[in-house]
Amino acid sequence: MKLFVNLFCVTVLSTMLYACGGGTSTSEGNETSLTGEIKIDGSSTVYPITEAIAEEFRFEHPDVRVSVGVSGTGGGFQKFARNETDINDASRPIKAGEQEACKENNIEYLELKVAIDGLAVLVNKENDWVDHFTVEELKKIWEPAAQGEITMWSQIREGWPNEPFNLYGPGVASGTYDYFTEAIVGKSGSSRGDYTASEDDNVLVQGIAGDKNALGFFGLAYYEENKEMLKLVGVDNGTGVVIPTPITVKDGSYAPLSRPVFVYVNSEAAKREEVVTFINFYLDNAATLVPDVGYIALPNEEYQQGKAAFETFATKK
Repeated sequence: MKLFVNLFCVTVLSTMLYACGGGTSTSEGNETSLTGEIKIDGSSTVYPITEAIAEEFRFEHPDVRVSVGVSGTGGGFQKFARNETDINDASRPIKAGEQEACKENNIEYLELKVAIDGLAVLVNKENDWVDHFTVEELKKIWEPAAQGEITMWSQIREGWPNEPFNLYGPGVASGTYDYFTEAIVGKSGSSRGDYTASEDDNVLVQGIAGDKNALGFFGLAYYEENKEMLKLVGVDNGTGVVIPTPITVKDGSYAPLSRPVFVYVNSEAAKREEVVTFINFYLDNAATLVPDVGYIALPNEEYQQGKAAFETFATKK
């Protein structure tokens, strides 16, 4: 069923901002055609949400060009700080260095939380010895000191095969990498480097699916899309083994690997009618579309709070 934007809120705000530039509206009969361009980049984790929103938005506003790239959260923030994009998808909050880069280029921004995601720990479907990991075991595998030292399954838990494991995970520019590293390894900000890294989660899916000794992690939504190819593993943080599901991610029992995800909006872009319309459309329809692509929607009141914050942000002088 096609989604429809809350025309009242968008029309009021768009009317207020129309004179600020950007896209235009042309009238044909009783219909209004919105034009312009919106450039989005950033997190591969948030990409499926934003692309789903953009697809529906294009249906409603076919004359607005919306591009959604996947440079990773860090790579996206680099472009955002250079004023190359209007919106950045982010699977973690902006870092201090990224804030400073924005400040140096006089870029103001607004953070909007759009969904909740869980990080899935995966092994190959043929792996019949791993039933779960403890947080301590994951740290033992991924901490920097493990590089070149912890390489065999048998080093992780007694009774596991005396065979080498192969690691797969997001690259260092990924917000998923940052979140997993801080949650599992600690605040050191780094993990071991001898693993197959990619900013494209589909590459990680294929790598784990084709390697019996594979172990990796990425966003839960990518597992949901490829569950017939992968084996999902529960995590024990000391209170028992928990499998990530929409319920355990939403209620926080899947800890410490549940997290919010965000979009960041450039203040100058927020003066343009097409961006205003898109962000309002995003927040109006996220509750419906977020679950469709495998993520956990926020309570509706949080999306309404986000809309109110965006209206204040977009209309400030």
